[in-house]
Amino acid sequence: MLKTKNLVKQFGGLIAVNNVSIEINKGEIFGLIGPNGAGKSTFINTITGVYQPNGGNIYFKDEDISGLSPEDVCHKGMARTFQTVRSFHKMTVLENVMIGAIFGDEKISTSKARDRALETLDFVDFSLSPDTLANNLNTTQLKRVEMARILSTNCDLLLMDEVAAGLTPGELPDFIDLIRKIRDSGVTIMVIEHLMKLIMEVCDRIAVLNFGELIGMGNPKEISNNEKVIDAYLG
Repeated sequence: MLKTKNLVKQFGGLIAVNNVSIEINKGEIFGLIGPNGAGKSTFINTITGVYQPNGGNIYFKDEDISGLSPEDVCHKGMARTFQTVRSFHKMTVLENVMIGAIFGDEKISTSKARDRALETLDFVDFSLSPDTLANNLNTTQLKRVEMARILSTNCDLLLMDEVAAGLTPGELPDFIDLIRKIRDSGVTIMVIEHLMKLIMEVCDRIAVLNFGELIGMGNPKEISNNEKVIDAYLG
């Protein structure tokens, strides 16, 4: 589904992503972890076109998408969340989600975008009226709206950047169930997260970055026993 080959992103003399090569298989939940400043968000920003790579290649569904704009990347079927929930606060929940449908599929009509938005809101178990204004929602509700908006783009790959941030321990199990539900619907997922309970429970494979370099990759058991990963992060 996604492959990076020797991906490099540099800011002046700082190499934030240093020759990182990973492969994410269709249908899996792939985790990306590492200390603060390890290059995780830079990596996802480079993949999605926010930053232009300084070297290497990005392949999505066997097509080289290196250097494409964020909107072009989205139109090809890749979408993402952000560490801080972003919404159009003066618009309704329904309008927020319709934006995803219209932006992700330029050929969709307004009526079909509305139908798709209602379907995705139901899919993510959003319990309030779709006519609720976004600025009246709490963090957990906004996260579900954001997830619905992204899914309404009809994406094949969903990148989640610290999706558990702001959730209480009691809210976490529902979001773990939602992540699995999204994967079971046919969407491949990449999760960037500091919360190890989520990572170890949902991910099929995990990659670990430290100072921009890939220091480990494997299933949760392999990662939890990797000495380099323990020294750099888990320990």
